[in-house]
Amino acid sequence: MILPINNIKNSINFSADSNNKNKKTLEYDHDTLLSNNPVTNLRIGMDKLTNAFTLYPAKGLKGSRNANFYEFLTMGTVPYLIGSATLMAVFNLANKYFSAFDRAQASKIGQKMALGVLFYGILKNASKQLISRPVNMLTGVDTDRPYAKVIYELPDNINDTDITSIEYHKVFESVEFPRWDLLYGDETKGQKRNFRYDKIAKKLNMGENLNDSDQETKPRIKEIIVKSNLAKSISSYMWAATGVALAFQKPWEEYFNAMTFKFWKTQEFGKSLKIFGKSFVRSAKALYKGEGSGITKHAGKILLGAAALSSVLGVVNTVAGVKKAPKSTDIIQPNEKHVVN
Repeated sequence: MILPINNIKNSINFSADSNNKNKKTLEYDHDTLLSNNPVTNLRIGMDKLTNAFTLYPAKGLKGSRNANFYEFLTMGTVPYLIGSATLMAVFNLANKYFSAFDRAQASKIGQKMALGVLFYGILKNASKQLISRPVNMLTGVDTDRPYAKVIYELPDNINDTDITSIEYHKVFESVEFPRWDLLYGDETKGQKRNFRYDKIAKKLNMGENLNDSDQETKPRIKEIIVKSNLAKSISSYMWAATGVALAFQKPWEEYFNAMTFKFWKTQEFGKSLKIFGKSFVRSAKALYKGEGSGITKHAGKILLGAAALSSVLGVVNTVAGVKKAPKSTDIIQPNEKHVVN
């Protein structure tokens, strides 16, 4: 006799959540546009750095089929940091084997090398804001706008139900395929569908209340992305070189003599921070004034000027070509409902 299915006591349960009481709760359940602010960027950076040292290498070493190119690129920070630490150590760890005089001289060079590596990394990344911030203010296009991407992975075993992970990308990470969909407003929350594109169109002098502001602005946004990426590449290395030059100035030696990282000794640590600030200002002045004669004396001014000029010209080149009003000879005015004769 064939029994009805509802009479089977040990029925099969196809629910993935029924036996998974410890399932991880994700912060996002769909691709989500994030705010571009220091707090969010710091959280994203810490999450990526932690995963680069722990989760992603483990997945790669065990041959997980869910390891992907994003994780490979994120792990690039590991050799960068290890290499930087190694470069610092190479010029400092051997000092103890030198005589007293040689040790003092070698320490000065080694400490400046270490500071140069640190300033190189900081200025190379921080200087990109000198392009993206002004471009955002002038055009309304945030070239560094982040978003959280939800990834649905393949299960590694039959009992694996926690198969969702989060990746952090930028809306304009790809010039050819930006995430245009994330820039549309959520009409369920009372937002106009094209409100972000309307703001961009207004800042680009394309008019207001356009019928299709998204389609009108997309070509110009792509142009902004391409030009700003080029400007960032050039200016970031110019500022990185400036950071290295700044680290090799003589006033830093005062800080090295008082330097301490023992933050639990508040008085000594606070004093070292104060001297760091003074040494930074004096070193900047020393770099600008220069020493010697001829081109050597003005090398610092030239380097600082070139770095600043690369940022200014980068912004001007990015904005000048796209921030223009539509031609009066257009057959169809985008903000009008009639054909121009």
